[in-house]
Amino acid sequence: MYIYQNSSWPNFTWNKDNLLSIVSDVRNLQGKLVGKMESLGFDLRNEAALETLTLDIVKSTEIEGEFLNTEQVRSSIARHLGFDIPRIIQSERNVDGVVELMIDATQNFDHQLTAERLFSWHSALFPTGRSGIHKIIVGGWRNDSSGPMRVVSGPMGKEIVHFQAPDASVVAKEMDNFIDWFNNSKVEPLLKAGIAHLWFVTIHPFEDGNGRIARTISEMLLARADGSRQRFYSMSARIQLERKEYYNILEETQKGDLDISNWLIWFSNCLLKSLTSADTILSKVLNKAYFWKKHSTLIFNKRQQTMLNLLMENFEGKLTTTKWAKITRCSQDTALRDIQDLINKGVLQKELSGGRSTSYGLIFSNQ
Repeated sequence: MYIYQNSSWPNFTWNKDNLLSIVSDVRNLQGKLVGKMESLGFDLRNEAALETLTLDIVKSTEIEGEFLNTEQVRSSIARHLGFDIPRIIQSERNVDGVVELMIDATQNFDHQLTAERLFSWHSALFPTGRSGIHKIIVGGWRNDSSGPMRVVSGPMGKEIVHFQAPDASVVAKEMDNFIDWFNNSKVEPLLKAGIAHLWFVTIHPFEDGNGRIARTISEMLLARADGSRQRFYSMSARIQLERKEYYNILEETQKGDLDISNWLIWFSNCLLKSLTSADTILSKVLNKAYFWKKHSTLIFNKRQQTMLNLLMENFEGKLTTTKWAKITRCSQDTALRDIQDLINKGVLQKELSGGRSTSYGLIFSNQ
């Protein structure tokens, strides 16, 4: 029996005593994190939010086995939110769609959830009307025309069915109940994020994209709980690290009764870990601010400013004169002069690793 086949569905129950301590710890960490961020200047808060949203979007899609270009995601977020970053690149339509979905959920967290809003999110996820090579229903509930909606794994002919969703004929009614609860229930906000995640993914109302939208719904509710449009921690990044456990606990809960205590404990612990990991993003932003403060008396040209910012953000691979020239659109000779100038100023150094091309790295020092 699946959870939705219980006669009392969807009247979930949970052990409040077992969750009280975890929720209290989460609330405490949330308060400390918000306090840290509020002590930063406007630009640094925006930069931390940009880092977090980029991480959240990239990792949420990775959970489903899809890999987005991080720089495209970052550039798309910057364009949509009006952030000024050193290098904005063109992003593909599917990247923009995922970004638009997350931005709508987190920037408009106080707006009501509606079927039409969910349809627009789904359409943003699948701008071509296809999931891979398969044509799917976009911006509408599934109809199960090709058979029951199942979550399976394993090779063809030896598939393992982990879950079978409710029949398509009841999806519209199920979603009406879910949306009404979402907009009107007074459940503790952190627990509500976990309940909504499980409930939505159990209904599985779309042909594809249910996991990503379920996680987006959780982020929307967490933004409500924080009372902030700026995200400083990534739940999806933590789930991606615990992907196997995530799917296991979902499957176990969906095959159980309506006591979802174990799921809420796992979800809350995952949230606790994501809040702890937020210090990594904060440290990165503060290190960058310290770097520019320390070198404020030095004069850098625009090419140097661009490359130094990239090196402190998401630069892939080793920095060489060829990469410098390509990114800044200058000659190899100009790139070498720029790099040599930064070496003389004590900002860059030659890497010790050998190879056909000389590479360079930033010189960091303690604050």
